[in-house]
Order: sequence, then structure tokens, then C-alpha cells
Amino acid sequence: MTTQELVAQIKKKKSFLCIGLDVDVDKIPSHLLSNEDPIFAFNKAIIDATHHFCVAYKPNTAFYEAYGLKGWKSLEKTINYLNETYPEIFTIADAKRGDIGNTSAMYAKAFFEDLAFDSVTVAPYMGKDSIEPFLTFKDKHTIMLALTSNEGAFDFQTKKINEKEVYKHVLETSKTWKNSENLMYVVGATKAEYFKEIRKIVPNSFLLVPGVGAQGGSLQDVCKYGLTKDIGLLINSSRGIIYASKDLNFAKDAALKAEELQIQMQSFL
Repeated sequence: MTTQELVAQIKKKKSFLCIGLDVDVDKIPSHLLSNEDPIFAFNKAIIDATHHFCVAYKPNTAFYEAYGLKGWKSLEKTINYLNETYPEIFTIADAKRGDIGNTSAMYAKAFFEDLAFDSVTVAPYMGKDSIEPFLTFKDKHTIMLALTSNEGAFDFQTKKINEKEVYKHVLETSKTWKNSENLMYVVGATKAEYFKEIRKIVPNSFLLVPGVGAQGGSLQDVCKYGLTKDIGLLINSSRGIIYASKDLNFAKDAALKAEELQIQMQSFL
């Protein structure tokens, strides 16, 4: 999917909502456990109920890898269902990969070719040769960790080197890499006060923003400093939507939560 196609979907749906499909079998409605594949059954119900209100879905691969081969099959069925049924939806493999060049090339092949995701999250700690293999794929997007929403972000990301925070060095350096136009960045919603500085470095890039909802991030603050003329934001909510309830109407309740966020987003557009 091209960036222009993503922007068109955002304008059409009046939403820049991304829904995280982080499925914990212990938290899904018990009546689904009798299904042959309860994870996929849960995902399918959530997707069918919420796709009107969002432009992206983001399965975190750890929640599938934890269940071994069965979990990976559930992930494969989920992305295939999205691509076949809702091809206009932007898909994100939240895998946070990043390794030496030949290994990263295989990670990229796995997520972009085999599973056919539109994008994948990556960690930049190993530098250019760990990221550039992802950037070679046409109309695919590499979403690089920049400033995350977790407490440990302050251990390294905001430390200063030569009077400049590490996350700023990461952003500036990434712009020099080959095919850097295919980069997006992860910036946590709980770091909303940093968005103004981030936009000075990457004024037009899309930012994937976790942390709104269960983690306490403010949608209003993120939009105040992060929105661009082409929106430039994907706001992710996972637990606050998919675990809205555990009863028989869980998907309908999830849709209501998604719609609440979509209505808020519409006001900012």
C-alpha cells in the first residue's frame, strides 16, 4: 500500500485509528475456546465489527509466537483474511525486528512476501545495515522505534550525546539511509510533549502512536503537536478496544469503543 492510499483511507473514513490485535487466550470470551482456532475466531469477529472505524490493524507477533505453530497459523489466517476481505486496510506486523543485514533481509521477506503485511516494526539499535534491507521493498513501510511509551524509554532514548537526545540522533541518521522515504516511526503517546521536537526532524513522516487509552496517553495532545497536512498519524489502541467485554456481544462492545475514538479523531480532522 502506498502512503497516498493510506491517506485516502484516512480521509474517507475520517479516522486514523489503528487497532492492535494482541490476543491473549486467557482474556478472550470463554465461548470462543471451543473453536478449532479461538484466536482467529476472536480476530475475525473484532475485524468484522470494527473495520468501519479504523484504517489499520496491528497484530503484535509475540502474542502469536507464544502459542507456537498454532499461534503462527492464527496470525497467518488473520493477515490472509484482512488482505482478502478488507484490502483497503493498512496492516502492521508489530515484530520489532532488527539484525545484521542478511538476517534482516530474511525477516523482511517473511513479513512482506510470505505474510504480505504492508509494514513491520523494527528496532534501530544495530544501525543502518539492520534497517536498509526492509526499505528495499516497493510500497512497503518500515516503522522504526524512535521514542517509545514504556518507562524504560528514559534509560537510553532521552539521554544526551553532544547535547542532543539519542532519539533525535536516531531520527536524523535514519533520514540519510537509502530508501528512507519508506520509513515511519513509533512515538509513544505518553511522550506527547516531545512531538513538537520530533516534527522538526521528520515533519511529514507517518508516526505510529501507541499508548492512547490503557497506557494513559492523550489523543488531544498527540494531535496538537503531531498532525500534519496529510494527517501523518496512526493512533493505536489495543486492550481498550478488543477487551471491552468478554460476553457474547464482545465484538459489538469493541466496535462501540472504536467508534468513540473515531468520532474524536473526526473532530481533529
